[in-house]
Amino acid sequence: MSSLSIRRYDRSCSDIWNAFVRDSKNGTFLFNRGFADYHADRFEDHSLIVSSGEKIVALLPANADGDTIISHGGLTYGGFITDSRMGTALMLDVVSAATEYMQSAGFTRLVYKPIPHFYHSSPAEEDLYALYRAGARQIRMDAASAIRMRDRPGFSKSKRQGAKAARAAGIEVRESRDWRACWQLLESVLSSRHGVSPTHSLVEMEKLAATFPENIRLFGAFSGADMLSALVMFDCGPTVHVQYIATSPAGRDAGGVDIIVDHLLTDTFRDCIWFDFGISTLDQGRVLNEGLCRQKEMFGARSVIYQQLELKL
Repeated sequence: MSSLSIRRYDRSCSDIWNAFVRDSKNGTFLFNRGFADYHADRFEDHSLIVSSGEKIVALLPANADGDTIISHGGLTYGGFITDSRMGTALMLDVVSAATEYMQSAGFTRLVYKPIPHFYHSSPAEEDLYALYRAGARQIRMDAASAIRMRDRPGFSKSKRQGAKAARAAGIEVRESRDWRACWQLLESVLSSRHGVSPTHSLVEMEKLAATFPENIRLFGAFSGADMLSALVMFDCGPTVHVQYIATSPAGRDAGGVDIIVDHLLTDTFRDCIWFDFGISTLDQGRVLNEGLCRQKEMFGARSVIYQQLELKL
């Protein structure tokens, strides 16, 4: 392997970046520049392209925050994106070259959010070993809940009854493009229960869903034309992720979320490998929202981890 070179990403590289992500063993559509750049005005992009000669061997989606480089501050996860050619020894060289670049660029700290293993299409944890060798330490751990579909447990009794009652009441699950109706539900729930707003605005979500219609999908529980409950799904291929859950009081009483989850697990996404409900933690992972976690576990999900590492440069 010839010596590695590092260059900073710019928009002229978007096509080759997206092509590498598409063919990688651990990249998802979140790393496509059409998604990653939707909030470019809020994050100073400092993504890196690692090459050997003329061939790209790794990408690092990242943003700068003062003297800290973060992979990635605007995404659920970041980390080195690699393809089937990546091996452990090569990754040691990649991390060494990348840290040298970061130091020369004036960074003193790397915050690294590795892609969770359940989003990999084939094993891709070379980065964790290489960062350990470089002296990285774990600074955050978030408990998420996921289902491995090949041995999916059943629902709890109450969730089974909820889905059954919804069917008996004539509630139907349909895929929808009515993002406005969904956001009305979502904003009401988040505001009343948590005093927060959705990560994405309605305008942002409508734009992203139009750009990635096969990846960003909305499923609703309907009584006639009325959307009672909704789940926003990020379809990442072998893994699907629940990005948002929203329901009205009527939807909660009718088992709207229960019937949607049942439909997704037994029909729409039955051939997926992982079904990820996302994290249930607060305060940088130090507090578990036990009620939220319990709800996910009642669908058969169990704990998986999202982690963050820090490397002093």
